[in-house]
Amino acid sequence: MAVDTLLLELGAEELPPTALDALSDAFAAGIEKGLQEAEIPFQSVVAYATPRRLAVQVTDLADKQPDREVERRGPALAAAFKNGAPTKAAEGFARSCGVSVDELIHLETDKGTWLGYREQQQGENVQALLPEMIRKTLQSLPVPKNMRWGSSRVEFSRPVHWLVALYGSNVIAAEALGLQSSRTTYGHRFHAPNAIQLEHADDYLAALENAYVLADRQRRRERIREQVLAEAEVQEANAVIDEELLVEVSGLVEWPVALTGSFDERFLEVPAECLISSMKANQKYFHLLDDQGKLKPLFITISNIDSADPQQVISGNEKVIRPRLADAAFFYDMDRKHSLASRIPQLESVVFQQQLGTLSDKARRSTAIATYIAEQINGDVNHAQRAVALAKCDLVTEMVLEFPELQGIMGRYYAEQDGEPAEVAQALEEQYLPRFASDDIPQSPAGQALALADRLDTLIGIFGIGQRPTGAKDPFALRRASIGVLNILVKGQLNLDLRELLSVATEQHQGLPKAEGLVEDVLTYMLDRFRAWGQEEGISAEMYLAVRSRPVTKPLDFARRLRAVKAFAQREEATALAAANKRVSNILSKQEHNGSTHVDQSLLQEEAEKALFNAVTASQQRVAPLFAAGDYQQALDALATLREPVDAFFDQVMVMADDSAVRHNRLALLASLQALFLEVADISQLPQ
Repeated sequence: MAVDTLLLELGAEELPPTALDALSDAFAAGIEKGLQEAEIPFQSVVAYATPRRLAVQVTDLADKQPDREVERRGPALAAAFKNGAPTKAAEGFARSCGVSVDELIHLETDKGTWLGYREQQQGENVQALLPEMIRKTLQSLPVPKNMRWGSSRVEFSRPVHWLVALYGSNVIAAEALGLQSSRTTYGHRFHAPNAIQLEHADDYLAALENAYVLADRQRRRERIREQVLAEAEVQEANAVIDEELLVEVSGLVEWPVALTGSFDERFLEVPAECLISSMKANQKYFHLLDDQGKLKPLFITISNIDSADPQQVISGNEKVIRPRLADAAFFYDMDRKHSLASRIPQLESVVFQQQLGTLSDKARRSTAIATYIAEQINGDVNHAQRAVALAKCDLVTEMVLEFPELQGIMGRYYAEQDGEPAEVAQALEEQYLPRFASDDIPQSPAGQALALADRLDTLIGIFGIGQRPTGAKDPFALRRASIGVLNILVKGQLNLDLRELLSVATEQHQGLPKAEGLVEDVLTYMLDRFRAWGQEEGISAEMYLAVRSRPVTKPLDFARRLRAVKAFAQREEATALAAANKRVSNILSKQEHNGSTHVDQSLLQEEAEKALFNAVTASQQRVAPLFAAGDYQQALDALATLREPVDAFFDQVMVMADDSAVRHNRLALLASLQALFLEVADISQLPQ
């Protein structure tokens, strides 16, 4: 069986840069899946992509499927012969196999004996299998939005122009998206527009690079990164390379060339975030900072041509960026003519959700929740209430309407200019923190109260109108809101009861159609997010379930228990004690035990049960202050010393004694042992 390299390439008009990675990966995955299903051996599948092409290269691909033995089953033996002669069923099966009845075999199964036939099936040639595989894969790509062009009925993300299908040096005759395959590809649109005849599939990357095309996505990104850093060094500045922007820019060019331009220093009077948003969103520029972290009046653009006159390219970009920055400056100047507080009435006409009212309605509800939280965390209630009142006012400013990603940031700037208290201004930006699991949380008490109140109101409201998230839909980002609440409470060391917070939030809503059981429903949903939260810290599902089984409604307490169980699970004694607790749980659940943990010492007979009683009693005294302080890790470390007396008890003591008083006393001893661990978690859930 020979092997060679397979190359597939689809040439098109410029593809959407933000969809390029998904399209490229799906192309490679589709071909890989097709080869696996056809059982054709290969070594690796590599995806390549530029704005004008999607490509897949498969190395060491076998030229055919392996031969295999095929077994066919015919009629049952009882139906195949009658009085020793073959029946029509047997003869028909033999004809379908192309043999005589005498050449058939007997197949023994657990359901009886059957007539059968085994034959060696030749593997099909890869060139015969690939055309359908290519067509099917290209038709199933996750195109964001299809289009048609000319008089063709073919649909794709952009008009397609060429299709390369090479196995080694041979063209695979295939047709897809109205194109016939060939060995012809094309280089850079401007630097090397002529057709390129690929002699062999292995020539692909080198041939394109000679034609000013870097087809390797990762290599192109790193080339851009290196060039941006080099340009910044020349300018004695620090380049800020946003990874999402880097991916998008690399999807816009085939031959990246970094160039540095400048803009008028007067624009630096506008908040840096506004200028940066304009440069990134509109022009895809990288910005530069000085050593103090302040924005410099410079930008780096990535050109798709290696111009003989780069200054002309730079000048063109400078002309384009000037009106963009002028717009940002205009929005900023216009917004400052009105205070944030003067915009509060405008929120009456901005709908938050049809059944839940406007942003003003939301602010009124959130004020009560934030007030309660501020009181609980000893924050300034007036600052919290003012922050809630102003929280959404920047949403109706010109700047945020143009650049929605600046919400909160502009609120802080405008609040500072209005002379609002520093904590209030800070809270306006912090309300959106954390934006993702590992993000920072609000640091100011007002920011914490606002961020929590806003999310809790949304959670109760959306659940209350029956729009809880599903596996596929979460339009109000309730999962993220829940994890945000957990992170603020845990990382902020806020020992607040989530059930109480949700109850306060529920009291602010009137007439919710799903009000019955709403608090418990949302509480369960939010605490279930600890499973995903714990994965970030290496906490297993068993550890999570061990804590989740306990009635814990304070997220900070929940997190402390999770971490304590994780640490305990690393101990040598953990497995044995988990198994012992499982055994105790099974015994108590099967017996008519009244749940009592009171042990009558006079009924203790065996030395092992006396030793366990003494150990449990000593442990109760040792860990009580640790439980009270929430120091669950030290408490479990102390309880780990119970392993030996527990093992000895089960080795030497018959729990189910004939004497009912002794039996119930021993059950009470086991219940007291179990109760100690249950103060933290049900460790019987841990792996045995």
